Amino acid sequence: MDDKNYPVGRILAGDENGIRAARERFLVQPVDQTELCDGETGYSPFRTTLAGTQSVTGPGTFYRRHRRTLTFKPSAQPGWWIERSDQPEQLPIAVSARNIWTTQRNIVLRSGSPHNYLRMVEHIVALRLGMGVDDVTVATDAGDPPLFDRGSMDLVEAVEAAGIRTLNAPATYVTVREPVTIGGDRGDYITVLPAEPGVRKLRVDCAVDFDSAIGQQRILFDMTPRLFRHGALARTNASLMQMILCKTIGVAMADMRNIGYNQHNILIHSRKRFFNQPCPQFSHNGKELEPVWHRVTLDLFAALALIDAGRFAGTVISYRAGHALDCRLVTLLYKHDLLVTMPA
Repeated sequence: MDDKNYPVGRILAGDENGIRAARERFLVQPVDQTELCDGETGYSPFRTTLAGTQSVTGPGTFYRRHRRTLTFKPSAQPGWWIERSDQPEQLPIAVSARNIWTTQRNIVLRSGSPHNYLRMVEHIVALRLGMGVDDVTVATDAGDPPLFDRGSMDLVEAVEAAGIRTLNAPATYVTVREPVTIGGDRGDYITVLPAEPGVRKLRVDCAVDFDSAIGQQRILFDMTPRLFRHGALARTNASLMQMILCKTIGVAMADMRNIGYNQHNILIHSRKRFFNQPCPQFSHNGKELEPVWHRVTLDLFAALALIDAGRFAGTVISYRAGHALDCRLVTLLYKHDLLVTMPA
């Protein structure tokens, strides 16, 4: 599909004029990297779970002096589940749009007791869609997840070490009934287009536009296990001012208390330069694309992973969006009954 032919479709939220203006800015922004797949994407056509159990440990995101552990294991029930071992009387949290608690700075899922939650789940649940693993339980010993120097690669390697096991049932794919768009209040929007008949593929055209060293970045690709693994190395980015706030007044604020951030596990930028070295894997034609790869593989895919009806297929166009708009979109897809199961 020619990028200039993306329809706006039905507007679920946002100002129509603002959306169309944002769309025009998106369309004139050049694509920096294209990775399209002509044939099969490489995901199993059958439902999958894990073959074994694997744990990974790292410093806490919000409590850096504490070590936090995530354990990936097979699930006895369909879907992804978060199990708090320190909340023994609480039921597991279903990874679902129905359990979104807040998306102000990161995605927080919660079910039952206010203490039964997990913050910054995006870097974890994105693996559901990116690795094509349908049924998993993630056990954790706290609501504060571990933070790693290599994006989510430690988590990817934990799932690989556990092994992916094929089940005797076809994988379920869902798409949208019609083209839909949602707009935000800062020149951002997301459009979702239905999958073509019989094509179980997720195509993403994503652009970011920062008034900083990050600047404008845009990638167009079809999701495959290889490209997800590539993107999983991309770290969260933060401005130097955000870093200072996290380490000072942010310590007293739950939504900003990312005191585990350091120069190794995030990409720090100012208006004119990066303060640490961007990951060389994302350097493409002389441009550092780590921020946009993180935006897609570990942020946008996480929100799409909250569609618990099945693996999502179709085309997603994202411009300057973030967690709040991503999750609002997924919620509205359910509210308006816009998700449909694709024929087997």
